[in-house]
Amino acid sequence: MSSTRKILLILGFLSTLAVIALIAVAVTQNKPLPKNIKYGIVLDAGSSHTNLYVYEWPAEKENDTGVVKQVEVCKVEGPGISGYSHATEKAGPSLAQCLQQAKEVIPSTQHKETPVYLGATAGMRLLRLENESAADEVLSSVETTLRLAPFNFQGARIITGEEEGAYGWITINYLLGSFKQSGWKKLLHSLKSTSETSGALDLGGASTQITFVSKELSSESPENELYFRLYGKDYQVYTHSFLCYGKDQALQQKLARDLQTVESSSLLDPCFHQGYQRTINISDFFKNPCTSDKKKQLPFSQLYIEGEGDYQKCRENIQKLFDKTNCPYSSCSFNGIYLPPLQGDFGAFSAFYFVMNFLNLTGEASPVPLNKVTRTIESFCARPWQEVKTMYQNIKEKYLSEYCFSGAYILSLLENGYEFTEDNWQRIHFLGKIGSSDAGWTLGYMLNLTNMIPAEEPALPPLSHGSYVGLMVLCSLVLVSVLLFAWLLFHKPKCLQKGVV
Repeated sequence: MSSTRKILLILGFLSTLAVIALIAVAVTQNKPLPKNIKYGIVLDAGSSHTNLYVYEWPAEKENDTGVVKQVEVCKVEGPGISGYSHATEKAGPSLAQCLQQAKEVIPSTQHKETPVYLGATAGMRLLRLENESAADEVLSSVETTLRLAPFNFQGARIITGEEEGAYGWITINYLLGSFKQSGWKKLLHSLKSTSETSGALDLGGASTQITFVSKELSSESPENELYFRLYGKDYQVYTHSFLCYGKDQALQQKLARDLQTVESSSLLDPCFHQGYQRTINISDFFKNPCTSDKKKQLPFSQLYIEGEGDYQKCRENIQKLFDKTNCPYSSCSFNGIYLPPLQGDFGAFSAFYFVMNFLNLTGEASPVPLNKVTRTIESFCARPWQEVKTMYQNIKEKYLSEYCFSGAYILSLLENGYEFTEDNWQRIHFLGKIGSSDAGWTLGYMLNLTNMIPAEEPALPPLSHGSYVGLMVLCSLVLVSVLLFAWLLFHKPKCLQKGVV
């Protein structure tokens, strides 16, 4: 055996060992670490009820888009916390059952490190206007209960309408993956003709919010402007919250207007089904900040409402809630509030979704045309109350009786209030969930308070684990091939030498 052959064999053997070692190091050294799951809890203290949400995410991917997911939701029994204004000490204990449920979902070893936040929305905003000391006592009761829970209490506060709008916008765009793009996803995203982010339309019981990125946002109404820097990109966002224009308070406003012209204690109401009856105590009715400006001395203590089931009349009544006569800006929604031109797609959630879903207007792949939505609500309102009650026996009468009004109100708000038309109606997407998470403000609230959405895009490794291992294997195979070729080149086997003279 020649010395050249010996050298080549030794080199080949050492190279093979090097390749095996290289692949072993690549696989073991770059192996993903075991998942370390973190948890967070947010309580949405709304005007009509409170929901508790539990979120989880892998700790090593805290700053990635779309990694936080909802793993539990618990609806608190009873009214919203603002409903305990006359028995404030009961507000906190009402949350106990859902806190127990959260304890069972989250491993006990992680209870102490799990943050819990409570955000109260328009119901508590109204209570604070009506009775500030009662609002403070309700929050104190809630705080006492949350501090006694085994979690890391981070605060219970009334959030502003603008915060509610902004956090809802952050939630849906985070879940849709609108904030952070990379690689092919980034290229494809840039080719899309639609807006990069989706606007957010939120409807609760006591307020409604509209939030979207506007390229035509002027500085004429600074209180409606928000600026975010997320993942290295700047967003100029318009937002406004209309207190008293949630579906429940809008109904109260409509009835307060009706009472201005009523001549007896009976009212024929086109927004309730024919055959439906309801009684209202006048003494309680005008205590509400949303109706107090319409307070009127009446010769009766109770109002008897009887349904008429007339959609067109109902729309006419509702449209009076939107004052379009005065606009001190270049463009307005209603009540003299600035609104830039609508842009992009919109995700409509909370009561927007619940009402439309009840009316079977959310299940189709593409958005239902406006004329079909109108016909569906008109047809539903025209059905007699007895027929509706028989068909939906599992729904509480109070909620069932108000779907006609709520459907008509949603169309009035979107068409007359925000001036959506037949053309851009198709850009409204009614959202219940995005993936496993409910569309709403709570996730955005937690992401903000835990600093999980960075201002600048985090530095990422140039290759993923799989790509890195694959590249190492490929390079190793190329190295082996080159060595084999070199060996064949310098030392041809006898079978290849027969034809050589």
